[in-house]
Amino acid sequence: MNRKKLVVIVGPTGVGKTEFCLSLAKSLDTDIISSDSRQIYRNMTVGTAAPDEAQLAAVKHHFVGILEPDEYYSAARFEEDVMSLLSTLFLSHDVVIMTGGSMMYIDAVCNGIDDVPTVDDETRAFIIEHFEHDGLEQLAAELRLLDPEYYYTADIKNPKRVMHALEICYMTGKPYSFFLKNKTKSRDFDIIKIGLTRPREELYERIGRRVDCMIADGLVAEAERLLPFRKCNALNTVGYKEIFSYLDGDMSLQEAADKIKQNTRIYARKQMTWFKRDENISWFNPEDRDGIIACLRARGVSV
Repeated sequence: MNRKKLVVIVGPTGVGKTEFCLSLAKSLDTDIISSDSRQIYRNMTVGTAAPDEAQLAAVKHHFVGILEPDEYYSAARFEEDVMSLLSTLFLSHDVVIMTGGSMMYIDAVCNGIDDVPTVDDETRAFIIEHFEHDGLEQLAAELRLLDPEYYYTADIKNPKRVMHALEICYMTGKPYSFFLKNKTKSRDFDIIKIGLTRPREELYERIGRRVDCMIADGLVAEAERLLPFRKCNALNTVGYKEIFSYLDGDMSLQEAADKIKQNTRIYARKQMTWFKRDENISWFNPEDRDGIIACLRARGVSV
């Protein structure tokens, strides 16, 4: 009996994953699982370049627009939810597609994530209040004392990382690093990874055009509607942060758009650095459909 297959399409923001995956999903008559940590939230469609209504109607998508911006979610929960969903999807599909640019979410499904305890509401509320009152620098200093091993390897400028590590330290009385074993979990299905890439200048041009389209399609109005959630982690992302600065009067709309383009380019470079470390990814230009199809067929995908 042939094993089921999860085709994982990765690549930097703006490279063309959405268009390619729609075409591939139609060819395979299958569903798409979104591994985007921002598209999972409702009412953030413009700023996250989420699939539009026509695209959602053409192919069944999962994990798009299912949470409110103030709801907590994590890579660990994503792994758990996707594994549960796949057990159902594989009953009727031999192949399922997963795509997105959120590196931690993709790794959680492909490799598994460490069994870190779920943080209780009381501890989470305490750490949020602590952060809002004392700031990131104070929290990072506490993390250095409670878990120096994690402190010296983590991105201590990332509030989410620091806060989560402290939540675990406070709740369990053990260092966060105690729970990080980095052991790859076995899966009962095959994982095929395809990476999409373009020449840098071409990618940057696409990013620039996409930001211009976002502005034209109502990013400012969308950000205005999301102002009550601006302190939530879901909105602490490229696109919304710059527009919030514009709405605060700290920069012009053109300056905000230029800043979004710049920060998106930086993020795309970070994504490529992360993905390039994975030797299991086969890289193609999105226009090389024949090459990608040949690769999938060689791995046992009937397309």
